[in-house]
Amino acid sequence: MPQESVELAGRQVHRVGYGAMQLAPHGRPAPSPADAVALLRAVSDLGIDHIDTAAFYGNGSVNRAIAAAFPASAHSPLIATKVGAREVGGKLVTKQKPAELREDVLTNLRGLGRENVDLIYLRRADIAPGIIATGDQVVPIEDQLAELMALRDEGLIGAIGLSNVTVEQLQVALPVGIDAVQNFYNFLDRDTEPVLDLARQQGIAWIPYFPLGSGFPGRPRVTDVPSVIATAADLGATPSQVGLAWLLAHYDHTLLIPGSSDLEHIRQNLAAADLELNPDRITT
Repeated sequence: MPQESVELAGRQVHRVGYGAMQLAPHGRPAPSPADAVALLRAVSDLGIDHIDTAAFYGNGSVNRAIAAAFPASAHSPLIATKVGAREVGGKLVTKQKPAELREDVLTNLRGLGRENVDLIYLRRADIAPGIIATGDQVVPIEDQLAELMALRDEGLIGAIGLSNVTVEQLQVALPVGIDAVQNFYNFLDRDTEPVLDLARQQGIAWIPYFPLGSGFPGRPRVTDVPSVIATAADLGATPSQVGLAWLLAHYDHTLLIPGSSDLEHIRQNLAAADLELNPDRITT
Protein backbone atom coordinates (compact mmCIF):
# COMPACT_ATOMS: atom_id res chain seq x y z
CA MET A 1 0.00 0.00 0.00
CA PRO A 2 1.47 3.41 -0.95
CA GLN A 3 2.35 5.48 2.09
CA GLU A 4 2.10 8.93 0.49
CA SER A 5 -0.84 10.84 1.87
CA VAL A 6 -2.61 14.18 1.42
CA GLU A 7 -4.69 16.21 3.85
CA LEU A 8 -8.42 16.11 3.23
CA ALA A 9 -11.07 17.50 5.57
CA GLY A 10 -8.53 17.74 8.38
CA ARG A 11 -7.24 14.17 8.02
CA GLN A 12 -4.32 12.57 6.26
CA VAL A 13 -5.54 10.05 3.70
CA HIS A 14 -3.83 7.91 1.10
CA ARG A 15 -3.94 9.34 -2.40
CA VAL A 16 -5.94 6.40 -3.76
CA GLY A 17 -9.34 6.03 -2.15
CA TYR A 18 -12.48 4.19 -3.18
CA GLY A 19 -15.53 5.37 -5.11
CA ALA A 20 -18.51 3.38 -3.88
CA MET A 21 -20.85 4.01 -6.81
CA GLN A 22 -19.98 0.57 -8.23
CA LEU A 23 -21.81 -1.00 -5.30
CA ALA A 24 -25.12 0.24 -6.74
CA PRO A 25 -26.86 -1.12 -9.84
CA HIS A 26 -26.27 1.04 -12.91
CA GLY A 27 -27.38 -1.12 -15.79
CA ARG A 28 -25.56 -4.07 -14.27
CA PRO A 29 -26.03 -6.39 -11.29
CA ALA A 30 -24.83 -4.97 -7.98
CA PRO A 31 -23.27 -6.95 -5.13
CA SER A 32 -25.73 -8.23 -2.54
CA PRO A 33 -25.91 -6.14 0.64
CA ALA A 34 -23.79 -8.71 2.49
CA ASP A 35 -21.22 -8.81 -0.33
CA ALA A 36 -21.08 -5.02 -0.44
CA VAL A 37 -20.33 -4.86 3.27
CA ALA A 38 -17.67 -7.55 2.95
CA LEU A 39 -16.04 -5.73 0.02
CA LEU A 40 -15.97 -2.42 1.91
CA ARG A 41 -14.27 -4.09 4.86
CA ALA A 42 -11.75 -5.72 2.53
CA VAL A 43 -11.08 -2.31 0.96
CA SER A 44 -10.33 -0.92 4.40
CA ASP A 45 -8.05 -3.86 5.16
CA LEU A 46 -6.02 -2.91 2.07
CA GLY A 47 -5.32 0.44 3.69
CA ILE A 48 -7.87 2.58 1.86
CA ASP A 49 -9.04 5.29 4.24
CA HIS A 50 -11.16 7.56 2.01
CA ILE A 51 -14.53 6.46 0.64
CA ASP A 52 -16.68 8.54 -1.67
CA THR A 53 -20.43 7.99 -1.77
CA ALA A 54 -23.83 9.68 -2.23
CA ALA A 55 -27.31 9.08 -0.88
CA PHE A 56 -28.58 8.72 -4.46
CA TYR A 57 -26.29 5.75 -5.17
CA GLY A 58 -28.68 2.84 -5.28
CA ASN A 59 -31.38 4.96 -3.65
CA GLY A 60 -29.48 4.85 -0.36
CA SER A 61 -28.28 1.25 -0.50
CA VAL A 62 -24.60 2.20 -0.78
CA ASN A 63 -24.76 4.47 2.27
CA ARG A 64 -26.47 1.71 4.23
CA ALA A 65 -23.67 -0.72 3.29
CA ILE A 66 -21.08 1.82 4.47
CA ALA A 67 -22.93 2.23 7.75
CA ALA A 68 -22.95 -1.54 8.28
CA ALA A 69 -19.27 -1.91 7.33
CA PHE A 70 -18.02 1.03 9.39
CA PRO A 71 -20.07 1.89 12.46
CA ALA A 72 -19.34 5.49 13.38
CA SER A 73 -16.05 5.67 15.25
CA ALA A 74 -12.75 7.48 15.24
CA HIS A 75 -11.26 4.56 13.31
CA SER A 76 -13.61 4.58 10.33
CA PRO A 77 -12.44 5.78 6.91
CA LEU A 78 -13.01 9.38 5.93
CA ILE A 79 -16.46 9.49 4.34
CA ALA A 80 -17.21 12.03 1.62
CA THR A 81 -20.68 12.34 0.16
CA LYS A 82 -22.62 14.64 -2.16
CA VAL A 83 -25.76 16.76 -2.17
CA GLY A 84 -27.54 18.46 -5.03
CA ALA A 85 -29.22 15.51 -6.72
CA ARG A 86 -31.52 12.68 -5.76
CA GLU A 87 -32.97 9.55 -7.29
CA VAL A 88 -36.70 9.89 -7.90
CA GLY A 89 -38.62 7.14 -9.68
CA GLY A 90 -35.42 5.54 -10.87
CA LYS A 91 -34.11 8.77 -12.39
CA LEU A 92 -31.59 11.29 -11.11
CA VAL A 93 -33.04 14.78 -10.67
CA THR A 94 -31.58 18.02 -9.39
CA LYS A 95 -32.17 19.10 -5.80
CA GLN A 96 -30.38 22.43 -5.69
CA LYS A 97 -32.47 24.61 -3.36
CA PRO A 98 -30.85 25.38 0.03
CA ALA A 99 -33.65 23.65 1.96
CA GLU A 100 -33.22 20.59 -0.27
CA LEU A 101 -29.48 20.57 0.39
CA ARG A 102 -30.15 20.53 4.13
CA GLU A 103 -32.65 17.71 3.69
CA ASP A 104 -30.10 15.76 1.66
CA VAL A 105 -27.41 16.24 4.30
CA LEU A 106 -29.79 14.80 6.90
CA THR A 107 -30.68 11.93 4.54
CA ASN A 108 -26.98 11.13 4.16
CA LEU A 109 -26.45 11.21 7.91
CA ARG A 110 -29.35 8.85 8.54
CA GLY A 111 -28.20 6.44 5.85
CA LEU A 112 -24.59 6.49 7.05
CA GLY A 113 -25.62 6.12 10.69
CA ARG A 114 -23.66 9.18 11.73
CA GLU A 115 -24.24 12.41 13.60
CA ASN A 116 -21.88 14.23 11.24
CA VAL A 117 -20.09 13.52 7.99
CA ASP A 118 -16.47 14.37 7.22
CA LEU A 119 -16.93 16.05 3.83
CA ILE A 120 -19.94 17.17 1.81
CA TYR A 121 -19.66 18.07 -1.85
CA LEU A 122 -22.10 20.55 -3.34
CA ARG A 123 -22.87 18.95 -6.70
CA ARG A 124 -23.69 21.85 -9.02
CA ALA A 125 -25.79 21.22 -12.12
CA ASP A 126 -24.80 23.94 -14.58
CA ILE A 127 -22.37 22.19 -16.91
CA ALA A 128 -22.07 18.83 -18.62
CA PRO A 129 -21.64 15.98 -18.04
CA GLY A 130 -24.68 14.88 -16.11
CA ILE A 131 -27.99 16.49 -15.22
CA ILE A 132 -28.57 20.23 -15.76
CA ALA A 133 -30.74 22.37 -13.49
CA THR A 134 -33.69 24.21 -15.01
CA GLY A 135 -36.49 26.45 -13.74
CA ASP A 136 -36.52 27.05 -10.00
CA GLN A 137 -33.66 24.58 -9.61
CA VAL A 138 -31.28 27.23 -10.98
CA VAL A 139 -30.00 28.55 -7.65
CA PRO A 140 -27.18 31.03 -6.95
CA ILE A 141 -24.17 29.27 -5.52
CA GLU A 142 -23.95 31.92 -2.81
CA ASP A 143 -27.31 30.79 -1.38
CA GLN A 144 -26.21 27.17 -1.39
CA LEU A 145 -22.91 27.93 0.30
CA ALA A 146 -24.68 29.91 3.02
CA GLU A 147 -26.76 26.83 3.86
CA LEU A 148 -23.74 24.55 3.88
CA MET A 149 -21.83 26.95 6.12
CA ALA A 150 -24.77 26.88 8.54
CA LEU A 151 -24.68 23.09 8.54
CA ARG A 152 -20.95 23.19 9.17
CA ASP A 153 -21.45 25.63 12.05
CA GLU A 154 -24.04 23.24 13.49
CA GLY A 155 -21.47 20.45 13.46
CA LEU A 156 -23.38 18.29 10.97
CA ILE A 157 -20.63 18.43 8.36
CA GLY A 158 -16.90 18.74 8.83
CA ALA A 159 -15.79 20.27 5.53
CA ILE A 160 -17.26 21.62 2.31
CA GLY A 161 -16.28 20.58 -1.20
CA LEU A 162 -17.52 21.44 -4.66
CA SER A 163 -18.36 19.16 -7.56
CA ASN A 164 -18.90 19.92 -11.24
CA VAL A 165 -18.03 23.59 -10.93
CA THR A 166 -16.53 26.32 -13.11
CA VAL A 167 -13.50 28.39 -12.23
CA GLU A 168 -15.78 31.37 -11.57
CA GLN A 169 -17.85 29.36 -9.08
CA LEU A 170 -14.74 28.18 -7.27
CA GLN A 171 -13.54 31.78 -7.03
CA VAL A 172 -16.85 32.81 -5.47
CA ALA A 173 -16.63 29.94 -2.97
CA LEU A 174 -13.02 30.43 -1.82
CA PRO A 175 -13.88 32.69 1.16
CA VAL A 176 -16.14 29.94 2.51
CA GLY A 177 -13.19 27.56 2.87
CA ILE A 178 -13.26 24.80 0.25
CA ASP A 179 -11.41 21.58 1.07
CA ALA A 180 -11.75 19.76 -2.26
CA VAL A 181 -13.05 20.01 -5.80
CA GLN A 182 -14.46 17.00 -7.63
CA ASN A 183 -14.75 17.58 -11.39
CA PHE A 184 -14.82 15.45 -14.53
CA TYR A 185 -11.18 15.29 -15.63
CA ASN A 186 -8.81 12.74 -17.11
CA PHE A 187 -6.00 12.26 -19.62
CA LEU A 188 -8.40 12.66 -22.55
CA ASP A 189 -10.77 15.35 -21.23
CA ARG A 190 -9.13 18.39 -19.64
CA ASP A 191 -11.89 20.95 -20.16
CA THR A 192 -11.82 21.86 -16.46
CA GLU A 193 -8.06 22.49 -16.42
CA PRO A 194 -8.64 26.15 -15.36
CA VAL A 195 -10.44 24.87 -12.26
CA LEU A 196 -7.51 22.58 -11.52
CA ASP A 197 -5.11 25.51 -11.97
CA LEU A 198 -7.01 27.55 -9.37
CA ALA A 199 -7.21 24.57 -7.00
CA ARG A 200 -3.45 24.16 -7.38
CA GLN A 201 -2.85 27.84 -6.59
CA GLN A 202 -4.98 27.54 -3.46
CA GLY A 203 -3.66 24.14 -2.32
CA ILE A 204 -7.14 22.61 -2.61
CA ALA A 205 -7.45 18.85 -3.03
CA TRP A 206 -8.46 17.77 -6.54
CA ILE A 207 -10.59 14.65 -6.94
CA PRO A 208 -11.21 13.86 -10.63
CA TYR A 209 -14.26 11.69 -11.15
CA PHE A 210 -14.46 9.10 -13.93
CA PRO A 211 -10.64 9.26 -14.08
CA LEU A 212 -10.49 6.81 -16.97
CA GLY A 213 -13.05 8.67 -19.03
CA SER A 214 -15.63 5.93 -19.55
CA GLY A 215 -18.34 6.97 -17.14
CA PHE A 216 -20.72 8.51 -19.67
CA PRO A 217 -22.07 7.10 -22.95
CA GLY A 218 -20.05 8.08 -25.97
CA ARG A 219 -17.01 9.20 -23.98
CA PRO A 220 -13.68 7.75 -25.12
CA ARG A 221 -11.74 5.58 -22.70
CA VAL A 222 -8.26 6.41 -21.53
CA THR A 223 -7.41 2.71 -21.63
CA ASP A 224 -7.96 2.66 -25.42
CA VAL A 225 -5.38 5.38 -26.18
CA PRO A 226 -2.38 3.92 -28.06
CA SER A 227 0.18 5.98 -26.11
CA VAL A 228 -1.32 4.82 -22.82
CA ILE A 229 -1.29 1.20 -23.96
CA ALA A 230 2.34 1.52 -25.12
CA THR A 231 3.42 3.14 -21.85
CA ALA A 232 1.71 0.38 -19.88
CA ALA A 233 3.55 -2.25 -21.91
CA ASP A 234 6.88 -0.49 -21.32
CA LEU A 235 6.29 -0.33 -17.56
CA GLY A 236 4.75 -3.76 -17.10
CA ALA A 237 1.54 -2.12 -15.90
CA THR A 238 -2.07 -1.98 -17.04
CA PRO A 239 -3.47 0.92 -19.11
CA SER A 240 -5.79 1.73 -16.19
CA GLN A 241 -2.81 2.08 -13.86
CA VAL A 242 -1.07 4.41 -16.31
CA GLY A 243 -4.20 6.58 -16.60
CA LEU A 244 -4.46 6.84 -12.82
CA ALA A 245 -0.74 7.43 -12.34
CA TRP A 246 -0.86 10.29 -14.86
CA LEU A 247 -3.49 12.03 -12.75
CA LEU A 248 -1.48 11.55 -9.54
CA ALA A 249 1.64 12.96 -11.18
CA HIS A 250 -0.23 15.95 -12.63
CA TYR A 251 -0.81 17.60 -9.21
CA ASP A 252 0.50 16.53 -5.82
CA HIS A 253 -2.85 17.17 -4.11
CA THR A 254 -4.77 14.91 -6.46
CA LEU A 255 -6.75 12.17 -4.73
CA LEU A 256 -8.32 9.34 -6.70
CA ILE A 257 -11.58 7.53 -6.02
CA PRO A 258 -11.73 4.77 -8.67
CA GLY A 259 -14.53 2.31 -8.12
CA SER A 260 -14.87 -1.40 -8.66
CA SER A 261 -16.74 -4.33 -7.18
CA ASP A 262 -13.75 -6.59 -7.88
CA LEU A 263 -11.13 -6.76 -5.12
CA GLU A 264 -8.27 -7.64 -7.48
CA HIS A 265 -9.11 -4.63 -9.62
CA ILE A 266 -9.07 -2.48 -6.49
CA ARG A 267 -5.60 -3.81 -5.64
CA GLN A 268 -4.45 -2.86 -9.14
CA ASN A 269 -5.83 0.64 -8.68
CA LEU A 270 -3.89 1.01 -5.45
CA ALA A 271 -0.69 -0.06 -7.15
CA ALA A 272 -1.04 2.87 -9.58
CA ALA A 273 0.25 5.15 -6.81
CA ASP A 274 3.62 3.39 -6.99
CA LEU A 275 3.94 3.74 -10.76
CA GLU A 276 6.55 6.28 -11.86
CA LEU A 277 6.09 8.02 -15.18
CA ASN A 278 8.84 9.81 -17.08
CA PRO A 279 8.41 13.62 -17.11
CA ASP A 280 7.76 13.64 -20.87
CA ARG A 281 4.86 11.24 -20.39
CA ILE A 282 3.44 13.33 -17.54
CA THR A 283 3.37 16.47 -19.70
CA THR A 284 1.83 14.75 -22.72
